[in-house]
Amino acid sequence: MKSIFLFLWHIPRNLAIGLVRLYQKTLSPDHSFWARWVYPHGHCKFRPTCSEYAKLTYQKNGFIIGTLKTSWRLLRCHPWAKGGIDFP
Repeated sequence: MKSIFLFLWHIPRNLAIGLVRLYQKTLSPDHSFWARWVYPHGHCKFRPTCSEYAKLTYQKNGFIIGTLKTSWRLLRCHPWAKGGIDFP
């Protein structure tokens, strides 16, 4: 019974992680197949990149807190940001 509850509880988190992975493989300027030709040294100012940060924070904190932390990170990601190292 407990394993069924945990499976259902983690569906939103796993779905969000899957969407981030899909974004990384198709559209991301740092992780996708086409980005190696356009940005050979990467594009993001932050380390880990915003999408990698999202994956890590969803895995560590779950869906709700992960969404809040990812949203805050994306709001700080703009052309005038200093960048740097940021861990979830």
